[in-house]
Amino acid sequence: MTRIAVINPNTTPSMTATIAHAARLVAAPTTEIVAVTSSMGPVSIEGYYDEAFALPGLLREIGHAEREGAAAAVIACFDDTGLDAARAMVRMPVVGICEAALATAAFIAKRFTVVTTMERSRVPIEELAQRYGMAGRARIRAADIAVLSLEDPNSGARDRLRSQIVAAIAQDNAEAIVLGCAGMADLAHTLQAEFGMPVIDGVGAAVKQAEALVSLGLKTSKRGAYAAPLAKRYHGALSEFAPA
Repeated sequence: MTRIAVINPNTTPSMTATIAHAARLVAAPTTEIVAVTSSMGPVSIEGYYDEAFALPGLLREIGHAEREGAAAAVIACFDDTGLDAARAMVRMPVVGICEAALATAAFIAKRFTVVTTMERSRVPIEELAQRYGMAGRARIRAADIAVLSLEDPNSGARDRLRSQIVAAIAQDNAEAIVLGCAGMADLAHTLQAEFGMPVIDGVGAAVKQAEALVSLGLKTSKRGAYAAPLAKRYHGALSEFAPA
């Protein structure tokens, strides 16, 4: 059995449950999904400030997962929160759901649109699309949705999401849709049937990428950028994170 840790970097257990369900739907029978909620940090990650304070809790859980025998980890936030730091910290593969979703979309569509939550989240995702070499193929739209409103069926969030998908098809000539928030993971199959086009959930895409890396016997390179951090002292509340 291959154990994959799926880490929710925010501290909302109900969102972790949504993420876990999406991960288990696509996981191979030989894969054990261990879904984890961060024990410290914001209840949702909406912008750079939240992201910064999500990092310590996320890294704590990544390190614990590797020590407990996980073969790979998925960071279930579409900002790919802490992805580089996590890769530097551990040897197991660590997959971000944005990078996995964009790569998956690129296999099946020339042009695609990411529909995310709030305007403040759109710019970080545009920067990630550029970093991952997808800026010429991916458009990014914000549906003006607070992350936690996705869990409230009376919030109107899902209707606003649908409206942006309609606009992406009409205005962006989108050939596929990428859901730009882990909290949307449970909507992919419904929206794919409704719109008759590929709809990619980053959680599922990341789980399959993680399985592939494990099957290929690949681990994170420890040469260069992802070399283990240098041993040094950290002070104050962050002392537990000091590299050995």
